[in-house]
Amino acid sequence: MPARPRQLTPDRSARHLFGAKMRAHRERADMSLEGLSDVVNVSRSHLARIETAEAMPPPSLPARLDAAFGTDGIFEELYRLASREIHPDQFRRQMELEARARLIEQYSPQIVPGVVQTEDYARAQFVLSSPKAGPDEIEELVTARMSRQAVLRADPPPDLSLILDEAVLRRAFGGPAVMRAQLTRLAELAYTPTTVVQVLPFDQGGHGLVGGLLRLMTMDDGARVAYEESISTGTLLEDIGIVAERQRAYDLLRACALSPRDSAAFITSVMEALPT
Repeated sequence: MPARPRQLTPDRSARHLFGAKMRAHRERADMSLEGLSDVVNVSRSHLARIETAEAMPPPSLPARLDAAFGTDGIFEELYRLASREIHPDQFRRQMELEARARLIEQYSPQIVPGVVQTEDYARAQFVLSSPKAGPDEIEELVTARMSRQAVLRADPPPDLSLILDEAVLRRAFGGPAVMRAQLTRLAELAYTPTTVVQVLPFDQGGHGLVGGLLRLMTMDDGARVAYEESISTGTLLEDIGIVAERQRAYDLLRACALSPRDSAAFITSVMEALPT
């Protein structure tokens, strides 16, 4: 006798709603999980976990489901909701604003910003920051991190300006091969039509943003917000005066950082010094 499907609560969770709709459309099409697996190129076991809301769908799945079931973008819309849901509550509104931003400026003191992380770098970071998490939980976190990068593939994409403390480049996650791939990506993004990466070397000394991560976002209507993050909490700042103060601190830091061209060379030098 087949196991009874897990009871879902689609009225309370976007991820549950995604799983419930996926199951309903699959059963309406008289399709088994194995059959759907062949169509969307995702393993049966992973599809089963998505249907029971135990796993986050991979970014490529929603469009394939819409094509398979003729649902005209429904699963892509549900995915956008579900991908925000797995983040802590205090991060959700910041993610919504990030998706709308036309300009994103960020100072990162310790790790590569999630929006430009490679998959292997993100995985290595989560393994260290979530030591009790199992492999499936780690992969779910990685999937969520990668889904955030869709903002850079928007049409048109936002402008992205990053200031990275030298510690970001020196602090290795995942070993030399992982860091080499991550540093290569940063060097490639150092100066493009929509991205700028600048390095703040140690020899610049102290500065006003030493305390932690700062992200500034400018919306298409000119409104600006700031987001500050510590180890496990984030604070969204929307007061005009406070945001202006953070913007001034960021602008001063940018003036002290290396130029994009010199930053690319610096990143390359750190990469070349990695052991083989």
